Amino acid sequence: MFRGHQGRTSAVKFQSLFQLTGSPRANLEGPSFARTFASTASERKGRNSSETRKDISTIEDPFDAPTYNIPEKPVTFTEGASYSLIILVGLGIAAAAGYAVFKELIFEPKEYKIFGKALERIQNDGQVRVRIGSPVTGYGQESRNRAARQRIPNRTWTDEDGVEHVEVNFYIRGPHGAGKVYTEMFRDKVDKQWKFTYLIVDIKSPSPVQLMLESYVPA
Repeated sequence: MFRGHQGRTSAVKFQSLFQLTGSPRANLEGPSFARTFASTASERKGRNSSETRKDISTIEDPFDAPTYNIPEKPVTFTEGASYSLIILVGLGIAAAAGYAVFKELIFEPKEYKIFGKALERIQNDGQVRVRIGSPVTGYGQESRNRAARQRIPNRTWTDEDGVEHVEVNFYIRGPHGAGKVYTEMFRDKVDKQWKFTYLIVDIKSPSPVQLMLESYVPA
């Protein structure tokens, strides 16, 4: 009787294991089944990790473009010196041209050239120095305003022969007197030099007198 009861108990346990595993052989080979299951799970996990790494590695790197991998050609010392020399020459030419234009338009307009030549001629004339003393200074207008004193009244025109003329008038002053200057110069077409048409100094003080320092007589 005990043996029959033990048989029935074993049959119940076998049926329960069969329901859990789906196979009576799986229960009979329990340790082997566990190892097989663990191995399968490990392989599946490894495969998933490999696929994940593969997916990550296939993402395009924006900085890995072909242009970033092209090696730059090194610039030799001779090439670098040549480029620098060309740049310096170009800058020098541009600076020289700019200075010439700037000097012509800003520092030495035509009326100031004529003013300078006339004042130099007056300063070197003995008749003027005797009457108003030395040194002789010149200025544009009788005013306390510095800009007005530096502004030289002038008139420029070209005659029928194509000769350019510039007429200016300004004031002079020395230690002993003062006066006013009227002058005109023309630019000779042959030698391209400025020459006096006339230069008149009208002394106002200490005693009035008019001096003709230059007068052009055509040949």
